[in-house]
Amino acid sequence: MNKRAFRADILLLLTSCIWGFAFVAQRTGMEYVGPFTFNGIRFLLGSLSLLPLILFLRYKSAAKAGGEGQPEFFPKRLILSSLMAGICLFIAASLQQVGLIYTTAGHSGFITGLYVVLVPIFGIFLGRKTGIPTWVGAVFTLMGLYFLSAAGNLGSINPGDIVTAISALFWTIHVLLIDAMVKKIDPLMLSSGQFACCGILSCIVALVRMEPLSAAALMGGLIPILYGGLCSVGVAYTLQTVAQKDAPPAHASIILCLEGVFAAIGGVLILSEPLGRWTLLGFILMFCGMLATQWDVIFRGFAGKAHG
Repeated sequence: MNKRAFRADILLLLTSCIWGFAFVAQRTGMEYVGPFTFNGIRFLLGSLSLLPLILFLRYKSAAKAGGEGQPEFFPKRLILSSLMAGICLFIAASLQQVGLIYTTAGHSGFITGLYVVLVPIFGIFLGRKTGIPTWVGAVFTLMGLYFLSAAGNLGSINPGDIVTAISALFWTIHVLLIDAMVKKIDPLMLSSGQFACCGILSCIVALVRMEPLSAAALMGGLIPILYGGLCSVGVAYTLQTVAQKDAPPAHASIILCLEGVFAAIGGVLILSEPLGRWTLLGFILMFCGMLATQWDVIFRGFAGKAHG
């Protein structure tokens, strides 16, 4: 492995770790503020944190062009796309945050990862081909979800897990929307726009629901809120953007699937969440399902390396 690819793998591992531990921050933050207040502040911070990077990259791009002006910019397209993606993000993030009230950080991290399996399945309706690995991955993931949520007893399914699984459907739609939009719009500008939209909608709902908010609560929840907004959104997204320029697709697929693993580790170490045999079996099955879904990418990556 060359140095650039190794550095990219390290950055992706750090990204996955930050995102995984963000589930701990999301759960901890709701000890001080309501779910919509947390998301509102978190995503507005995330949006603002990307602005310096956007300005820097636009300046750098303009300098490379020999001072002939900024890259082409379509504000109307950006606003409409940010609204569409932001509304979908708001629904997904809201369901995930509400689900965290009733379930663990580890469960939420793995169940949110369902989008890895659902994206290629949903892609069928868009005319994309999918193979046997996707369906094998779906079976493993559903088995894992059963053991994770029901713990071997169908009558004891956690309602928080159900809400989180529904959020995974909207994360899937969100991924497909972004995949279509970034072909015509700068991904960082789109991210900042959709985060702002999501943050504003979350704040509106928080006001309508009259979620309690005080200076003492904000100070108490400052660390998880800052982690969720600046680290999970601003820092991690930037690291992912930088890393995926040099990371082989096979590496990126495997490493980013570790998000759920880090969420489970964080839940056990920081929140003292239980890790019974059924939960562990569910984690393993879901992780295997995610990897199976990415088998074509992984196989191509390693095959290419062997023949490169």
